[in-house]
Parts: sequence; structure tokens; C-alpha cells
Amino acid sequence: MGRLVRTEGLTEIQEEILKTVRQFVEKEILPVATELEHKDEYPTDIVEGLKELGIFGIMIPEEYGGLGESLLTYALVVEEIARGWMSVSGVINTHFILAYLIRQHGTDEQKQKYLPKMATGEVRGAFSMSEPALGSDVAAIKTKATKTDDGYEITGQKMWLTNGGSSNLVAVLCKTDEGDDSVYKNMTTFLVEKEPGFGETAQGVTIPGKIEKMGYKGIDTTEMILEKHKISADQVLGGKPGQGFYQMMDGVEVGRVNVGARAVGIANRAFELGIAYAQQRETFGKPIAQHQAILFRLAEMATKVEAAHAMVVRAARGKDSGERNDVEAGMAKMLAAEYCNEVVQDSFRIHGGYGYSKEYEIERLYREAAFMLIGEGTSDIQKMIIGRSLLKDYKL
Repeated sequence: MGRLVRTEGLTEIQEEILKTVRQFVEKEILPVATELEHKDEYPTDIVEGLKELGIFGIMIPEEYGGLGESLLTYALVVEEIARGWMSVSGVINTHFILAYLIRQHGTDEQKQKYLPKMATGEVRGAFSMSEPALGSDVAAIKTKATKTDDGYEITGQKMWLTNGGSSNLVAVLCKTDEGDDSVYKNMTTFLVEKEPGFGETAQGVTIPGKIEKMGYKGIDTTEMILEKHKISADQVLGGKPGQGFYQMMDGVEVGRVNVGARAVGIANRAFELGIAYAQQRETFGKPIAQHQAILFRLAEMATKVEAAHAMVVRAARGKDSGERNDVEAGMAKMLAAEYCNEVVQDSFRIHGGYGYSKEYEIERLYREAAFMLIGEGTSDIQKMIIGRSLLKDYKL
């Protein structure tokens, strides 16, 4: 382990968790990641290993069978996992956001029902806001839950469900239109149960199949079609309709910390590959690392990795302290994503023609880094969130 991405002030338990995950990544993920990614093969053995380590319950309270750890611990674990293979961190992240939503906003009955099984990975989670006709404009969702005598009936189409096929519990944001003047108070989050797999996975719930992507492979990203899906009122997250938008935004804040952490993991791995290759490849009678152009590039890459890591740590610690961290999470996500792409491109250039070959790991990282720019809100969306908040803070 080099000097980058170290974190001050960790407990012995946190250090032990990170050491265990790091060893798992080195032994179980890095040796197979590129092969599985090129095959677009779901990492079943890796996921089972993470279940055994307790990672699926890392932030679930101990009373429900989890590890009861902080968002900071989780973010640092994600950095380690994404360093091995970013797709695996995606398997954990969507599950984690749903567990977080239930922990923070669920009724006592919902917590008792789901959190113990989520901690073991028996219940696998996903969450869904986006739809085919919209991206970050969450207020424009069309999926609607209509009140019935014994609950609700949901009809609509959702898009970009990470773990859409492998999950058996999905938090779905719907319009409920129960009379409030504000569009934001007419949205409700429902906990939709289904079977893993594709096709009709529950009454009125269809998962058509995997969406083919340029990167982020191995993981099942899907659509979700709901056609008069009947659901009881006790599956409303928190038990009270009209809270869905605010619940989901809370989840997105921790999700943005996660994406920032993923970007740090990818960037750190790209730096490691670049600095190793620069010491092995020779031109004009000496390793290319001794040429000033490459040396400067390596220095800039390392600095960007460190800066991104520091921002992610700050955002995670802020959320752990109970503060609202939409600005900090947005800054961390934006900076880490942009720097990740720059570091990966620099490593790619250091590799020269070999970087374009699928035999070299940097080719995979090059495609994975692009997703960081759009996951959990584009950099432009982050700038809007940050800018608007700054105008409030610095209002004349």
C-alpha cells in the first residue's frame, strides 16, 4: 500500500474492516475483474464473499444484525472495492441506499421486516427514481400510484435500476396526488417486493432484461414496468404518503458520496497502473518515469487522487454528524468524478498503444470512469445544486 488515500482518525475497528476488504480485493476481485467484465458476467462468487464479510449490512444497526458502521467507513470500503472492480461496488451501493432509506425513514415494522435479512444479503435491494423520458428532473415522474380501497395500484415505467434483476425489494418513487399544492409533497416511496430474475417477477411487475452498456458491466441494469401493480398501504416507506421526494433526496446524498468514493477507487487504481508501467517501459535508454513529461503527469495524478479522497471523507463525516450535506456531497461527487476521468486518461496515455488493448486493465478503467460523470446526477446538476446553495449562503 502506498501513501495515497490514507485517512486520519480511524478507529481500530475501521482499520480492521478496511484491511480485510483490501485483502479480499487483492485475492478475490483483481485477479478476475477484467475477465468477468469483458464477459459481462455477474460476479456471483465475489458477491457471496462480500455477504460472508458482512458488507451488505455495514451501515445497518447491530440490533438488526448489521455492523452498525458509519457512512465514512462505508465510503472507504467502496474506495477499496472500486479499486478492484467498480461494478462490484455498484452491487453494494444500491442495496445500501435502500437499507439506509429504511433505517432512516421506515416504520418500526418495516425495519424489523427487512433490515435483518438485508444485513445478511438474503433480501437484496434496489431503488428507482428515473424514467425513460427524464433523468435528473425527478419532479417530472409519471409513474402513478392510485389510491384503492385496500391500498394502491401502481402503473408506470422506471429506468436505470441497478440490481434490477438480482434484487427482490425495490424502493419505487411514484406520484400519488393526494391533494397537496406542492408537486414535491405529492410523491411517495413504495417498497415493492418481487422475485429475482427477468420477465414478470411479481403481479404487475416486469423486468424486461439487462440494458447493454459500454462499461459498468457484470451488473444488471434494467428497466422496470409496472402495470396495475397492487400494493398495500403498509408498503409506503415510513407509513405516510407524500414524503417520497424528501426521502429519495436523502438517499441520493449518501449515493453521491458513494459515487465519489467509487471515482477515488478507480483513480487510485489507474495511478497505480500508470506509475508501475512508467517504471517498466523504457524509451531512449531509460524508464519513461525518468522523463520529465511523465514525472509531472504522475505528480498531477497523485495530487488529484488525494484531493478527491479528502473531499469524499469530508462529505461522509458531515453526513455522519447529522448535517445536511447536499453541497458537500455534490462537491465531492463532482470533483472526484472529473479528477477520476483525468487521472484515468493520463494513465491511458502513459500506457501508450498498450492502453488501447483489452489485455491491459487500464482499458476497462477508461470505460468505467465515464460512468462517474453521470451516475447519481451529472457534474452539471451538481454545479446547479452547489451554486444555488452558495447564493443562499452569500446573499447580499
